[in-house]
Amino acid sequence: MLDARAAPCDSRRVALRRLADIDWTRWQAADRATLVFVIRDGRMLLIRKKRGLGAGKINAPGGRLEPGESWQAGAVREVQEELCVTPLDPIYLGEHRFQFVDGYSIHPAIFRATAIDGEPQETDEAVPLWFDLDRLPYAEMWEDDRLWVPYVIEGRRFAGRFLFDGDRMLDHAIDVDPA
Repeated sequence: MLDARAAPCDSRRVALRRLADIDWTRWQAADRATLVFVIRDGRMLLIRKKRGLGAGKINAPGGRLEPGESWQAGAVREVQEELCVTPLDPIYLGEHRFQFVDGYSIHPAIFRATAIDGEPQETDEAVPLWFDLDRLPYAEMWEDDRLWVPYVIEGRRFAGRFLFDGDRMLDHAIDVDPA
């Protein structure tokens, strides 16, 4: 089984095509990150990313943690930086492990908030967008979002593992806590 931390140019590297190709017991992410879904009045606050991983896609606000920063603190800071608002009492719902075939990996914690302090503003990083919960723009989001964002809407806890080749999802597994 391949150690997903192997360098992309490592001659021992085999093609990753399934989750089973990765030794998840040894897996470590290159980056820890957060995503914060703000849901209020039947609408979800999302962003169109201007730069970084997923630039051009619609996603929840969030981003990489700073050294020593907790997921909770990073979640609040990232929303403040991207939208100039503060999510109030974000609730941890779960986490994902994303492995890309090029060797990059990221481990985000997922939060849900029902209130924010302030009005979302466009920044150098993101354009704020509100969507009705029954009209989320999945075609403009990461391919995996349609599988687990409904659990965010329901307030359910979950954990997922995903394998991507660029923007294309190759394999996935999601564990959901019973309601």
